[in-house]
Amino acid sequence: MRSITKIDLQYAHRFYKFQGEAQYLHGHTGLLTIEVEDSIEPGVNMVYPCNEIQKIAWDVLKNFDHALILREDDPLLPAILAVYEKQGIKNGAPSNKMKGEAFKTELATAYPDCRLVVTKETMTVEGMIKIVYSLLKDKLNIAKLTFTSGVNAASQEYQPVGTIDRCPLCGVTMVNGVCPKCGYKRK
Repeated sequence: MRSITKIDLQYAHRFYKFQGEAQYLHGHTGLLTIEVEDSIEPGVNMVYPCNEIQKIAWDVLKNFDHALILREDDPLLPAILAVYEKQGIKNGAPSNKMKGEAFKTELATAYPDCRLVVTKETMTVEGMIKIVYSLLKDKLNIAKLTFTSGVNAASQEYQPVGTIDRCPLCGVTMVNGVCPKCGYKRK
């Protein structure tokens, strides 16, 4: 069975070297749907609490929300960073409170202080799915990701790796036999 949750993301990007309208800097509202598969945890009668899926995902995905996403070879990147430097916001601003932990993967690097994500490939809906999976595959038993942005959508199914040890009282992932949410200890 699957637990399914959705996350909205607001972001700006462009398709560098693309010949259509998307070559211009523009913004989107994206909708990410995460499907987590496992057995039903009898104590809580669910696969995984959807609000917990959102929390786990949001910890890294908030780097994409209200962010500029550019490919690493985009000539706009140095110009944007220069403007941010001149403005005094490259290394953060007091109003920049909703930022995740910086990350660097094979596909993307997040610079939360300046609300910027630099990608290896053009950030299409397919590209976003690849990035999200690489960030969450070790945290959630992902069965399917769907990302919709404007009229564009893509979906990818995955083979879940097995059962995650979950708390029978609140359903979250146990850490070394202890629930980080409620303190339950597995005997």
